Amino acid sequence: MLTPYLPYPPSSGGQVRSYNLIKNLAKKHEITLFSLIKDDDEKKDVRYLEEFCQKVRVFRRPARPWILSNILKTGLGPYPFLVIRNFSKEEKEAISGELSAKSFDLIHAENFYVMPHLPKTTIPVLLTEQTILYRVYQHFVESLPWYLFWLKPILMVDVLKLRYWEAFYWKKSDFLAAVSEDDLPEIRALAPKKKVHIVPNGVDFSYFGEMKYKKDPSPTILFGAADFHWMQNKEGARILIEDIWPEIKKRVRGAKLWIVGKIAPEAMAEYIGQKDIVIEEITDSREAYQRSWVLVAPMRSGGGSRTKFFEAMASGLPIITTPEGIQGISAKWGEEVMVEKTPRSLAEAAIRFITNPKKAEDMSLKGKQLVREKYDWRESAKKLDCLYGEIGNAKRKG
Repeated sequence: MLTPYLPYPPSSGGQVRSYNLIKNLAKKHEITLFSLIKDDDEKKDVRYLEEFCQKVRVFRRPARPWILSNILKTGLGPYPFLVIRNFSKEEKEAISGELSAKSFDLIHAENFYVMPHLPKTTIPVLLTEQTILYRVYQHFVESLPWYLFWLKPILMVDVLKLRYWEAFYWKKSDFLAAVSEDDLPEIRALAPKKKVHIVPNGVDFSYFGEMKYKKDPSPTILFGAADFHWMQNKEGARILIEDIWPEIKKRVRGAKLWIVGKIAPEAMAEYIGQKDIVIEEITDSREAYQRSWVLVAPMRSGGGSRTKFFEAMASGLPIITTPEGIQGISAKWGEEVMVEKTPRSLAEAAIRFITNPKKAEDMSLKGKQLVREKYDWRESAKKLDCLYGEIGNAKRKG
């Protein structure tokens, strides 16, 4: 299995996915894990994965992406910045050596941009796309402020390269998986002959369903627990702070806005110090979900599915989001999740939940039932295990 990050600690969506799948798949499969790390301090976490893997190897990539060599390679070469930033010559050589020294039944790649590490091989390759990345970056470019108009054409070239290579590796893989049905139309448009399997994201329900914290006495609006390396989360938090929170604060006495997530203080530094807004990282995301009254996530780009929503639902926290935010999750609007399109309607929905605890409780119970029945990581691992079996059968017949 190849991942562009070490799947521990399980703090970002991709880490959560890979860690939980590995943990469950290890009961039936022998896994060799190759991952990228940004600094040597991450090596201390390898031991948590060695509990489930036969071997774990890590390889360095630059801690900061915007170094001169990455920029020059992107500008002068065929690959997009995302591929350049996540490529390790050492890993590519190590994979070739590993495949020569040991027999493997399949190679499982999480995210297309690890694929350039693979040599030519007869071993079946399963590629899982956690989200359609070119759409994420295209949304970012299109959302740039007007005074950066000169930058848009430059970045759009990189988006086009991203689109080309994403589709290229979809076609090149022997088997392709996505995390939700919502990604299928785009994949089929760019790789029409490719069969796509669905292996959804999920939640460790027994962990997040365990109630360890009491709800705050003051009405608390949560954005989190998110990974603020991702531009979608920065954008959503800014919309909440600037366009939604002022109306809630005006109408709900004692309300507090809580922005929680990985590098949140760094990413949202401009808002630190504002009255009634707390921005921080916490060690146990259950604290954020269980202490809060409602999660408000005004996301403006979709793709994949958001593990923080599954965790919030399992924790009994009602969710208010946008149509883009709920993509990839089969939740009934108005019953298991509240979906609104404008900042004004998002604010109104949050106020209704705060002032009507019974309505909030009804939705939280239905959301909790949804993830317990459809989105437990054990069920996702079973689907992936079945896909492994299909790959094994195809290999034997071949």
